[in-house]
Amino acid sequence: MLLPLAGKTVVEHIVDQVAGATSVSHIVVVTGADGKEVAAALNGRRVVVVRNPEPESEMLASVRCGLAALPEECGAILIVLGDQPAIQSEWIEKLGSVFGENGGEKIVVPVHGGHRGHPMIIPARFARELRTQYEESGVRGLLDAHGEDVVRVEWGDGDVLADMDLPSDYRRELQRFGKE
Repeated sequence: MLLPLAGKTVVEHIVDQVAGATSVSHIVVVTGADGKEVAAALNGRRVVVVRNPEPESEMLASVRCGLAALPEECGAILIVLGDQPAIQSEWIEKLGSVFGENGGEKIVVPVHGGHRGHPMIIPARFARELRTQYEESGVRGLLDAHGEDVVRVEWGDGDVLADMDLPSDYRRELQRFGKE
């Protein structure tokens, strides 16, 4: 999250893209052991930074930390990966539009090549389930349990699947942004 990318850190870039979406009112950034450094990088931005006390745990633990920091009046939960710098505000706007077209009641997930990607929007009515269930399967378990409530948005490219787990992934993102 703290790697340099296009004049910022990866996390700054991602937060700026999320903040650029008009439908997003609160941003919670969940960190691991590097929480102080991430908070310093995000200083001056309207975000809440919370630390996941179990940073080696599955993604669901981070989602739960984020849920705990959200205000009660949130109507939806946008889950964005911290290692997906290809994200653009326009993606969130497009997914938010589909969310609204479905009355704010459906889970909205981008899909490419039959695979679910990120970011995804989950109605707040599922927050309690996310807090208390799916220990073994994570967020995927919620999507599987509520298949009839999932709207899949076909995505033209695989960027919604691309994250950074390896040095080669980071090099790919540097090339995307015109820097090597």
